[in-house]
Amino acid sequence: MPVEDIVLIVAEDLVVVEADLVARRLGCPGCGSGVLAGWGFARRRVLRERGGQRWLRPRRGRCTGCRATHVLLPDACLARRLDCVEVIGEALLAGAREGYRPVAGRLGLPVETVRDWIRRFRARAGEIAAHFVRWALALDGSLWLPDAATGVAGAVEAIGLCARAASLVLGPRAAWSWVSVL
Repeated sequence: MPVEDIVLIVAEDLVVVEADLVARRLGCPGCGSGVLAGWGFARRRVLRERGGQRWLRPRRGRCTGCRATHVLLPDACLARRLDCVEVIGEALLAGAREGYRPVAGRLGLPVETVRDWIRRFRARAGEIAAHFVRWALALDGSLWLPDAATGVAGAVEAIGLCARAASLVLGPRAAWSWVSVL
């Protein structure tokens, strides 16, 4: 019985990904004990970005332990999403201040797509905030966290704190890239 692919978010730079595969620096997200070796490429897919769209063909890795294969998506992506993480993030931030229709119009996205993102983000805001607070504390245990804001504001604040902590501890990277990775 085939094992379902698990998506692993990696660097945008294919040269870095190849070097990580050759050096066996990518651990298996499935079994946790093996490392990934190169295993061809996944199917081509389109990624909608702010300025249009681009085609990408993500690398695939195979675990040396459990033998499962995994799609290695660049950090501009989110698993199972057509739009890049920056566009989704921009829509969520703007959607917190204004309605989904003007946001969708400005970004050139279907109204239903933006509406669904915002609804889901609002519905899961507490889980999202808790997730990113845990990461922020794991990255910097001495981090001072302000009184927890609730709802969308709390989730956005937790994402910002976590992205800043990750950039300070692990190296600079765009905030939405950290969201994708973490």
